[in-house]
Amino acid sequence: MDASSDTAIATLLLDWYDIHARSLPWRAPPGTPAPDPYRVWLSEVMLQQTTVAAVKDYFAAFTTRWPDVAALASAPDEDVMAAWAGLGYYARARNLLACAREVAASGGRFPDTEEGLRALPGLGAYTAAAVAAIAFGRRAVVVDANVERVVSRLSAIDTPIPAARPLIRQKADAITPDGRSGDFAQAMMDLGATVCTPRNPRCLLCPLAAGCAARTMGDPGRYPVKAPKTSKPVRQGRAFWIERDCGAAGTEVWLVRRPATGMLGGMRALPDDGWNARADGSGGEPLKGLWRTAGRVGHVFSHFALELEVALHCGTRVQAMGEGEWWPLERLDEAGLPTVFAKAARLALGQKEDA
Repeated sequence: MDASSDTAIATLLLDWYDIHARSLPWRAPPGTPAPDPYRVWLSEVMLQQTTVAAVKDYFAAFTTRWPDVAALASAPDEDVMAAWAGLGYYARARNLLACAREVAASGGRFPDTEEGLRALPGLGAYTAAAVAAIAFGRRAVVVDANVERVVSRLSAIDTPIPAARPLIRQKADAITPDGRSGDFAQAMMDLGATVCTPRNPRCLLCPLAAGCAARTMGDPGRYPVKAPKTSKPVRQGRAFWIERDCGAAGTEVWLVRRPATGMLGGMRALPDDGWNARADGSGGEPLKGLWRTAGRVGHVFSHFALELEVALHCGTRVQAMGEGEWWPLERLDEAGLPTVFAKAARLALGQKEDA
């Protein structure tokens, strides 16, 4: 058997997967019927740009609290956003709710084709293909970062990413079998995650090594070729920690709700000075009085880095400042603050303890 032929690649990979498949809470074992589409869809949305290790606990918490699409669809926005806090890329959580509600309104059943799935909120080409293949057994070309790496090395594709992606998809299409498409997609992901790794690929353990062009050329780690990175802009901003009844039992901190659309949309957060991906914040405080600086925290978003000064204000007669809520300090971990504001809160609390 020619190990580089399209049919051989699929056969060798599926044989390997039958033995070496990862055991994951959203998966069915190799060769068994597809699991609940809700669990497949939820896991795929969570796994976008996020590691399996980071997702496992969130997946368990979500499926315990909202065991099916109808339960998730009826959940309050603020509960879902708080449960998502720390997982990042918060537009996914907003799309998750929108999608669940659309599916629930249509009878609670997910479409079973790529085309139908693509019509749902938040399902792009990759997620629709993955759900179609894994949950419904449809033949679909599923290409994530792991699959990109495997295919790039199999064919030694010299074109840098992202320009190489159409060719990578074409090559992935050629080796995708008509049967067991869900298992094949997951096998490609597992191979990329555990054997054909970004650094130091474990070629001696790879079922496709004999037909791998990059290995034959002696430098599989060179692929996929990536275009030079551009530096991210660094934005400056301030976040404001405002307490009332400082030091007393029942001390509270002022939290706001960020606008529903835009960065960290719909999340509870500390007030800030309006920083965003395109501009620094204004630096202005939300109320008059004595402020002191707790220090600075840094955070890297997908398109920019942020240096955030954390300013503290403490008083006994602080009044509400527009839309927001006084949140008990002892329950702050229930507020679901996004990571950048959770960092700011930890810094502020550390300053309080040291004061």
